[in-house]
Amino acid sequence: VQLQASGGGLVQAGGSLRLSCVASGGTISNYIMGWFRQAPGKEHEFVARINWSGGGRLYYADYADSVKGRFTCSTNNAENSVYLQMNRLKPEDTAKYYCAARSPGRAMSDYWGQGTQVTVSS
Repeated sequence: VQLQASGGGLVQAGGSLRLSCVASGGTISNYIMGWFRQAPGKEHEFVARINWSGGGRLYYADYADSVKGRFTCSTNNAENSVYLQMNRLKPEDTAKYYCAARSPGRAMSDYWGQGTQVTVSS
């Protein structure tokens, strides 16, 4: 599975960005799709995750406390894509954002995208 993330950029605090992750070579509803981020000098951090139900037709998302209420994770199965809508961005959201795919039952993600940089200026 290849994951291509895009949509990062430079934005002022309080602004919004929408990240996209397109998957190829696999169907996203077969994986738990996640967003992670890594800021310089910091460890990888979980941001959001899509969990599937209803045979892949329904999903629910969960979020890190630091982004809850500001970020929204969604999918488009027809486009085999997941999205991360980021609103009310803060300088501390500055990081490289990665999408990842994890097979159910596995502890770690199996596939990672190349990352897209998000920079929030104060």
